[in-house]
Amino acid sequence: MPTERREDHGYDELRGEGWTRLLATARRRLERTGGALDGDIGLAGPSEAERRTVIGITGRYRPETAKRLAVPLRDLDGYLYGRYGTGLLQTLGSLHGPLRDRPAERAEEEARRDDALKSAHSSRLAGQGWFAAWLDRIAADGTLTRLVRRGDAPLLDAAVRVLDLLTGDGDRSGGSPNRVPGVLPLPVLAEWATGDTKALVPGAPLEQLVLRALARRTGDGCAVPRERAGRRALWESAGAIADDLASQVLVLNIGAEGDTVVCDWLRDAAGFGIPFRLTLHQLATDPVVPAARTIFVCENPAVLRAAAGELHDTGAALVCTEGVPSAACHKLLGDAVRAGARLRWRADFDWAGLRITADAVARHGAQPWRMTAADYTAALGEGESTPLVGPPAASPWDPELALAMEASGGTVMEERLLPALLSDLARA
Repeated sequence: MPTERREDHGYDELRGEGWTRLLATARRRLERTGGALDGDIGLAGPSEAERRTVIGITGRYRPETAKRLAVPLRDLDGYLYGRYGTGLLQTLGSLHGPLRDRPAERAEEEARRDDALKSAHSSRLAGQGWFAAWLDRIAADGTLTRLVRRGDAPLLDAAVRVLDLLTGDGDRSGGSPNRVPGVLPLPVLAEWATGDTKALVPGAPLEQLVLRALARRTGDGCAVPRERAGRRALWESAGAIADDLASQVLVLNIGAEGDTVVCDWLRDAAGFGIPFRLTLHQLATDPVVPAARTIFVCENPAVLRAAAGELHDTGAALVCTEGVPSAACHKLLGDAVRAGARLRWRADFDWAGLRITADAVARHGAQPWRMTAADYTAALGEGESTPLVGPPAASPWDPELALAMEASGGTVMEERLLPALLSDLARA
């Protein structure tokens, strides 16, 4: 139908009830399709004002009983141009700002995602399974998309630099002169990787990204512990230290060679058969060389407590990791091995225990202690067991052990072996 053309672009009519929903629908459609004027838009349950507007646009009568009204976009574009001198796209832009081109935005977003992943995959870590699994996961679960949309895609490169420093053999020289050998303080790590000492503070997006990767590396999937101690343990598993006072190691009968306060404490504690806790800060500021030539290592404090209660100061030197060994634990035992000590190491018969023991064998040259398939099978038959959980692990020192555990599907905590363990400690 003929329309009177208006050149003043007042648009007052278009802000009324009959137009508001129609133009909003048109805007959504055009943004979704990149501005294509093909097809129709529809209004469900139209009001009387909307019905009259649609009749005016299309020139076709619509009954009051109509449940849905369809308007061809080209008809709407032509109507607006004839009446206001501006087509649909220009009119919508004048009313409510420029339209978004969502297909172009998606293409650009995808390109930024691809660039970020390509850069990450260029890392020398890309060939390692845990690293590839981490990248696959953050790409699949929306993490990378959220980073790109926030403009934080560079955080992925930063996370890769952090992981490279932690898990690589690159030159880390030039750091703080107070750095503990083999341990990297988090502020120093953050400075080297990003130039910002606070980039890895608890709760920072970069911290979460890196911890997810370290959880993959330790075999714990993508779950990052919520509690502070668990997050600290993840850092320490890769040689980074968040708090050198919180990082501790529990020992029994660990005498020490040296003329320092900490060595005096250790000798006194060993003389009375008293369990003692050492912090990483103490080990860093007051180096300790254990006097014992053979050091036994267990996972659970109950074993050390029983040894202290039954053997007193007559038992062998014993260190308890209390789960995953802390940085303080690795510092003490690493120094002991360098001084000529031998380690006899054990953990629970579960997948985490196998990983802990395998790492000790590789890192410290430890000898597994009652960690064979025969030990597991014998202990398994002495009581009920909880099911094994988590990803399986290997037992390189005795491949039959991992096979036996997978076949039975049950865990054995080391407390079940307590009589045999105490006997070993007494004889040693």
